[in-house]
Amino acid sequence: MVNSGSLAGLTVGADPSLRRQDDGRVLIGGSPLSVMRLSSAGSSLVTRLLGGEPAPAGNSAGHLLRRLLETGMVHPLPTGTPFAITDVTVVIPVHGSLHPELFDAIRGVAAIIVVDDASPEPISVRPHNIHGVSATVIRVGDQRGPATARNIGAGHVSTPITAFLDADCVPTDGWLEPLLGHFADPSVAVVAPRIVPTDPVEDRPTRLARYEHIRSALDLGSRPARVRARSRVSFVPSAALVVRSDIVRTHHGFVPSMTVGEDVDFVWRVDESGHTVRYEPAATVAHRHRTTIRSWARRRFDYGTSAGPLARRHPGALTPLETSGWSIAVWALLATGHLIGAGAVFAGTAALLARKLESIERPVPAALRLAAAGHLGAGRLLAQSLVRPWWPVTLLLAALVPSRKFRAVLLGAALAPAVIDWIRERPPLDPVSYVAFRVADDIAYSTGVWVGAARARTVEPLVPDFTSWPKPSRYSALRSFTRGESLPPL
Repeated sequence: MVNSGSLAGLTVGADPSLRRQDDGRVLIGGSPLSVMRLSSAGSSLVTRLLGGEPAPAGNSAGHLLRRLLETGMVHPLPTGTPFAITDVTVVIPVHGSLHPELFDAIRGVAAIIVVDDASPEPISVRPHNIHGVSATVIRVGDQRGPATARNIGAGHVSTPITAFLDADCVPTDGWLEPLLGHFADPSVAVVAPRIVPTDPVEDRPTRLARYEHIRSALDLGSRPARVRARSRVSFVPSAALVVRSDIVRTHHGFVPSMTVGEDVDFVWRVDESGHTVRYEPAATVAHRHRTTIRSWARRRFDYGTSAGPLARRHPGALTPLETSGWSIAVWALLATGHLIGAGAVFAGTAALLARKLESIERPVPAALRLAAAGHLGAGRLLAQSLVRPWWPVTLLLAALVPSRKFRAVLLGAALAPAVIDWIRERPPLDPVSYVAFRVADDIAYSTGVWVGAARARTVEPLVPDFTSWPKPSRYSALRSFTRGESLPPL
């Protein structure tokens, strides 16, 4: 574990999930949901940090701040960096062609290395000095895949920072500075920007193009995150990754045999080694999305096939649904019309939470809010799982169970997440098209999950986890920070 004192001077912002109770001495939030009890001095420090003051020096302050960062209750707001843009080498794997605006968008870095992975027409970079940046093309005789191409390029990097960019990406102005700022924390090994579309949504001529603009699998949203498996942001794509160069070498880069999911595997290996991976949406990189039905659905299917190999390489990291049996009981009772029973289970879980929170001044209201949020979140996850990835099971149940009421409930639950998202976000797409593409998206991906699981001979990506807290073997570092101070999610 990195010395906590190294966080002195860091400024942070609160995650939207963070709630303070008992005059600030109890913190609730993060991903997974945690409850942290503080001393009066700790509460005072958190108040100052959230007010914009930089973290003071000292092991106690550093240790508390590290706990807040690891649980996802707060996120760094970097204002300085130990690295300059000239400490960065950009590695671009390509099979086919480069985005015509890519090189114009890369300025000020130490070098650009293009790895031509046996493109039908050899990649030519002229002039070899682009905006004062040295550009090199490494030609691979036979196609080996993006993972090997990145590894080859990384092997020629001599700067402390490597930025991987896909050939169909275009960085926006100032993209590197917010990412480099995170490396002021020595524990941070990888930082990823937000992936956004290359064109405004109003320029998208088709419904699919509009849907992809607002629901791209590569766009992880506008909230920063600590990236780790089974959390709100569980991965970041290799379309754009900024990495400490020595981390690429010590972790042997990307797995050559993985044509999809190699970025997820790399990020999880880095996280499991005790380093930190961060998602920083203040930096953006534009990406040319697929907008034909065939290529779009095929890519979603391909992404899904990575689930099997990832489950083999990272046991315990993948599950379609993680919740408690209490929440399952609440929703099962509601779905079958047993409202009193559902209310009783809800009351029981709130009472159990109140006992865990008995040290605060008003435990019952806090417990009720936590119980309601937990059960609602579990219901959403359960509904999503009916299509992604359990749509074959859902379809089979609808065919076998003769009850029309059951079928109506099943269909309503399966469509509810997409409908709720449309109502909440009001995207520039009619609701029928949005819901239809959302279901097709989930089915294509889920079909890939089933195929990938079968190929890897594992059922882990398809099996729900009803344990109330992530497995200790995968989260020992997190649990060491929060043992005795965190509540299991409902």
